[in-house]
Amino acid sequence: MEKNTPAPEKSASFPRQHSSKKHIFSGPTTPRKRYETIDEEEIDEKEGGADNQDPDVPEMSHDEVLEEVDSFLLLLTESVKENGDLPEVPGSVETLSKTIDSMIKQYGKGLASFGKNESEDSKFVEAVIRISKISITLGDIPSNEATAETLNRSSAVLQRAMALLDEEFRNLLNQDENNNNNRPDSNPSSEKRSSNKFVAKLASFNNNHNDSDRKPAEATEPDSLEEFPSFSPESIATMRIIATTMIVSGYENECLMIYSLSRRNAFKSALNDLGYENISIDEVQRMQWEALEGEISTWINVVKTCSTILFAGERKLCENVFADHPSIADNLFCNLAGAVVVQLFNFADAVVLTKRSAEKLFKILDMYECLRDLVPAINAFHSAEFTNDLVSEAEAAKNRLGEAAVSIFCDLENSIKSDNGKTPVPSGAVHPLTRYVMNYLKYACEYKDSLEEVFQQNQDQQGGSNTPGTTSSWSPFQLQLITVMDMLDSNLDMKSKLYRDSSLRYIFLMNNGRYIMQKVKGSSEIHKLMGDTWCRKRSTDLRGYHKNYQRDTWSKVLQCLNHEGLQVNGKVSKPVLKERFKSFNSLFDEIHKTQSTWVVSDEQLQSELRVSVSAVMIPAYRSFWGRFKQYLDSGRQTEKYIRYQPEDIEDMIDDLFDGNPISMVRRR
Repeated sequence: MEKNTPAPEKSASFPRQHSSKKHIFSGPTTPRKRYETIDEEEIDEKEGGADNQDPDVPEMSHDEVLEEVDSFLLLLTESVKENGDLPEVPGSVETLSKTIDSMIKQYGKGLASFGKNESEDSKFVEAVIRISKISITLGDIPSNEATAETLNRSSAVLQRAMALLDEEFRNLLNQDENNNNNRPDSNPSSEKRSSNKFVAKLASFNNNHNDSDRKPAEATEPDSLEEFPSFSPESIATMRIIATTMIVSGYENECLMIYSLSRRNAFKSALNDLGYENISIDEVQRMQWEALEGEISTWINVVKTCSTILFAGERKLCENVFADHPSIADNLFCNLAGAVVVQLFNFADAVVLTKRSAEKLFKILDMYECLRDLVPAINAFHSAEFTNDLVSEAEAAKNRLGEAAVSIFCDLENSIKSDNGKTPVPSGAVHPLTRYVMNYLKYACEYKDSLEEVFQQNQDQQGGSNTPGTTSSWSPFQLQLITVMDMLDSNLDMKSKLYRDSSLRYIFLMNNGRYIMQKVKGSSEIHKLMGDTWCRKRSTDLRGYHKNYQRDTWSKVLQCLNHEGLQVNGKVSKPVLKERFKSFNSLFDEIHKTQSTWVVSDEQLQSELRVSVSAVMIPAYRSFWGRFKQYLDSGRQTEKYIRYQPEDIEDMIDDLFDGNPISMVRRR
């Protein structure tokens, strides 16, 4: 079969040639090891005839060289598709290789020089991408001597170019913020505009000369780059050019490895700056609570910072550096963030495995809320498959914390049951158990929404339902709270029976009942959960204790002041009257002496008790004293039996429930 691409027609495709020498196959077509350097003498030897250009052939401009190379690439691609003869390699390909080598030497004179001159960078990248296309295309097809030499030459040049970009990429990623923002010879406004223009041009070439279906991203607005704290907009734009060039040139793995390693180290450094260190499960298990509490606080701060700042900043950085390859940006960020998130989950699981105790509840709920708030940040990762897995892990870690919180809170029942001491609290004061439980509930109910959530989840997992006899509108947490309150009431009722004096028993119940009521009223969360019906019942119970106290304490005293039974045959009996005054004095003195040492710490309750006692005692004593004092002889007999004036009784009632023994009573 005759070939239908004759040589004259192929030559006509490239009217200008730098050299007419034949390409001789000089070695194997196996590419060199990536970034392997070639001795400069070897380069010079291969370029020996470069200066012996035919004087009759005019020198081509850079744009003309690119245009001719593009035409060669087009013919080469078509020839491969048609399985026809390979076109002759034009001299412009070698010229382009020499241009790249020359620029590499210039860049190599100083670190991080790439990005300083937009025009030179553009020229370099355009040349590198053409050479990479030639190297990739020739590497995929059977070659002849000419194309084999071109492949070796282009591959070697490409390796040196990639080695340069590799170093520049590392330098840019590792430079600190101050060096980045104070780079000399920079004009932020002009460089941002020109760099973005060049990125768009580069992306356009990639789109037109690549068989992949990737679409070029639009240039990032300069203002959106300024929020990155570690890199200037100019550095990000330069990194974007390098990343795109390396990926298009077939060095995607090398580019991603550099970026991933650098950003992992940077992210680790950011976490270290927050005081966070990766702690093993064994280390967590061995920690004392005080130390672990500090680590949890640090962990919470880290999770919040990741949710609100670090992940967002890292995401934007990745999206901008790899703006022309959004799927790569997505995977890079997800891998980085995923490693951090899993590490955070491991710490949460380690805390769950520690021995549970009441004081850990609030920190565990803090951790629970942190993970709950982290889920939206994970969903913002955008990678559906990756996000679903991480969200599932986050939910699992969160649920384990929730289960621990439910277990700890329910253990409050055991704490109340186990408090069965047989020694009554002195003076009928508020019991330490009451203070502990109510303060614990007050703080716990500051997490009402989270506790409602974890108790509901726990009930759903167990397939439970409301307790028989309770309303369906009560939540699982509300039922648990009421259960704790009822158990506390039962425990206090049991403790009240430790007092031999029934009056002191009711003072104890009033003290503790009032303390509970004040805590409930002082916390809108507890009050809402317990409900008005419960509060009304508690108020009724308190009034009952109050009435019982008055009955048990003052009924016998009031009997002494009863007018009945004082007259015998129509006349007041002095012996009976004297006995009444004497009994009153004895009973009142004993009550005053005893109950002045009793404690009612709530000022309102103390005032209510004194007022109620005064309201009963003062009128009764004033009436009895005013009517019958005249029947006793004045002088020593009167002082012997009438020990107190009505005003004295009033003053002495004001001494009650102060917690101070009264040794002397001032008489008027």
